[in-house]
Amino acid sequence: MTRREGPDAGPPLVALVRHAAAVERAAWPDDDGARPLSERGRRQAEALAARLAPGLRRVLSSPARRCVETVEPLARRVGVRVETVGWLAEGTPAAEALRRLEEAAHALAGGRLAACSHGDVLPALLELVAPAGGPPRLGTAEVVELELAAGHLRATRRREPR
Repeated sequence: MTRREGPDAGPPLVALVRHAAAVERAAWPDDDGARPLSERGRRQAEALAARLAPGLRRVLSSPARRCVETVEPLARRVGVRVETVGWLAEGTPAAEALRRLEEAAHALAGGRLAACSHGDVLPALLELVAPAGGPPRLGTAEVVELELAAGHLRATRRREPR
């Protein structure tokens, strides 16, 4: 996945984010949806906010606490609220997530959006938008940038976490 170059190569429309590092599943005694970010994850979330804020107008997240906490610093930085949507939750079929993400991207009148989800949803979704590259396994706080091309989202660049 490489970034388009040239005069009409605008900023990516969607920053697709895998949640930052969370407390280990085995160490969390409560419901998995309530599992918070670890200290490392909080640092990753702050770094994401600094990198993704320019031009951002909307922040979407899975309802899982670790996803919401990943994008909260970003939402605060740009002055919007985190919108939790069930179609970014674990177990969501990739085709549904992609359809809803494309609807959200089309609804933007300029600007960009960020969407935070999970390690099981994202590889399947990315296989639909970058089939030649296969379903990449994303690390925590890793971002894949997507653009609309002929009405459909396509992966343009993968960004490693800092």
